[in-house]
Amino acid sequence: MSRVGNKPIPLPKGVKITVGDQVTVEGPKGTQTVPVPAGITFRQENGILQLARDGQDKAALHGLTRALTANAVQGVSTGFTRELDIVGIGYRCDVKGRIAIFTLGYSHPIEFYLPDGVDLKVDKQTHLVLAGADRQVLGQVAAKMRALRPPDPYKNKGVRYTGEPLRKKVGKTGAASK
Repeated sequence: MSRVGNKPIPLPKGVKITVGDQVTVEGPKGTQTVPVPAGITFRQENGILQLARDGQDKAALHGLTRALTANAVQGVSTGFTRELDIVGIGYRCDVKGRIAIFTLGYSHPIEFYLPDGVDLKVDKQTHLVLAGADRQVLGQVAAKMRALRPPDPYKNKGVRYTGEPLRKKVGKTGAASK
């Protein structure tokens, strides 16, 4: 049984929380809102935010609301980052304003429009660092970038998360020699 909903959320300095029909979290990196389902209550004291639920039937929503609120607090205070690597001869990325231009071995370059709240920094044209305050949006952008050219299981070329473990498959010649 998960106890996520009972964990307290420490509030860093500069983060302000307003509770109503939704929780509004304001901090140095922006503002985020989290919906509050019926039956979940918030209590704030000494820089710590606690969540409580009315009954056992609200257990799943209790943990979900706590996790979303904790992500919002971390997002507006420190933010989140996702790192991607581009592997392959001639594969690269360039940034012009809010547009990332990928060259991934297709017959044309791919233009990727960055949503508001997500910043992209490119190191050496093959290492991407995405940063933003909203964890869900940041993860979605990273997943869409990876989907432009997922890692090939035979040559391991493509766009991958930094540190992502990949299994390389044996090709036809390797399978025939066994």
